[in-house]
Amino acid sequence: MSVSLVRRGLDLLSDDVKSFTEDKNRKRKKAKSKSTAEENKEKRIMDQISSNKQGVTRQIRRLRGQHCSAKPRATIKDKKMKSAVDEFRKRQKSYLKQNLRYFVGKKINGSQSDTAKIQAQNRGRQSRNKPNTVSKKPKKPKSVFTEEEFEQFQKEYFGRTVEEDGQ
Repeated sequence: MSVSLVRRGLDLLSDDVKSFTEDKNRKRKKAKSKSTAEENKEKRIMDQISSNKQGVTRQIRRLRGQHCSAKPRATIKDKKMKSAVDEFRKRQKSYLKQNLRYFVGKKINGSQSDTAKIQAQNRGRQSRNKPNTVSKKPKKPKSVFTEEEFEQFQKEYFGRTVEEDGQ
C-alpha cells in the first residue's frame, strides 16, 4: 500500500473519530453540569434555612417538598367508584318477557316421575332444603285369626283356655 492511500483512508475516518470524541466530551460536560445543578440547588436550600440548630432536617424536608409538591399527582379522592357488575346490568337487555312467552306457549309437559327426579336433584343436600316427610307409625301386626278362633283352638288342643290357668 502506498502512503497516499493510507492518508486518504485516515482522512475519511477522521470525521468519524472526531464526532465520537466530541460525543464523549459532551456526555462528560452534561454529567458535570447535572452535578453542579444539584449542588447549586442544595446551596439555595441551605441559604433559606434559619440559623437555629433545631429543626434543620425538618426545614430541609419541607423546602424539598415544596419543589416536589408542584408536580400534579393523580388521585381518586373525589371520584366515585363504579361497580362493573352494575354497569353490566345497566347495559344488559332483559329477556324475561321473551322467556316467559316461550315457556307458557309450550304445551308439552313432562311426566310426573321425571319432574320429581329433577326436583329431587335440584334440592340442596342440607336438611333445611329437604321437604318434611311425615314419619309413618309402625302398624300393629294383624293376625289372620280372630280371638274367638284362638280360644276355640286352645280348648281343642289343650282342653282348656291358657288365660284361665294363669289366674
